[in-house]
Amino acid sequence: MRPHQEGSSRSGLHARLLNEIGLSIVRGDLVPGDQLPNGDDWSAAVGASRTGLREVVKVLAGKGMVEMRPRTGTRVRPRKDWNFLDPDVLLWRFGARTTVEDARSLFELRRAIEPMAGALAAERATPGQIAELRDILAEMEAAGADSERFAVPDLAFHQAILHMSGNELIGSLSALIETALVISFRLTDDNPAGQLHSLGLHQQIVEFIEKRDPAATSRALIALLDGAEADVRVSLAARQGRQA
Repeated sequence: MRPHQEGSSRSGLHARLLNEIGLSIVRGDLVPGDQLPNGDDWSAAVGASRTGLREVVKVLAGKGMVEMRPRTGTRVRPRKDWNFLDPDVLLWRFGARTTVEDARSLFELRRAIEPMAGALAAERATPGQIAELRDILAEMEAAGADSERFAVPDLAFHQAILHMSGNELIGSLSALIETALVISFRLTDDNPAGQLHSLGLHQQIVEFIEKRDPAATSRALIALLDGAEADVRVSLAARQGRQA
């Protein structure tokens, strides 16, 4: 499952170059202040046109990662200027080197958004939207212990709650939450416990929304996120143990 990205229509070469350069910056292979290679050298090295490379650089500049200046070339900007809420930047940051501190930041972000969205959903959700949430729950039950199948309705569940908030600004965060969820799934894909154990909390959330109980919905979502973070921590510890 791949998250929605603003560049979903990018050509294969464009997407590959963007990912390679973005990852090299996030990993620290290129540090703030470093100058990117000039267009001719770069084009020869990667087999891309100067026009294509310029487009990649423009995308990175839009994410706050590089700046283009006449005569001085293109340089990497300080981390404080990067848009870490950009889905691409999120994916680049949370790669193979993800730490417990990185995971904590990710879940702090989700806790800042999803419990509030759930509380608003409990106040504003329509009967049709609640019925849709019930259908998603049924898909999660049908997926059972198959984590890959479970992830699809799990993602739909969290996105639905954002839209059920009735707040268009919160609803517009669905792509961000999608990326955060995909990262969470990727970090726990080797968890032997799978995700089925979270089904009960998902069911409680729907029940609280149906009962029009914002506070209980918010608490249940926090509990769900706490459990998901604990799963990520277990997986990260296991990975570190294998690498030791």
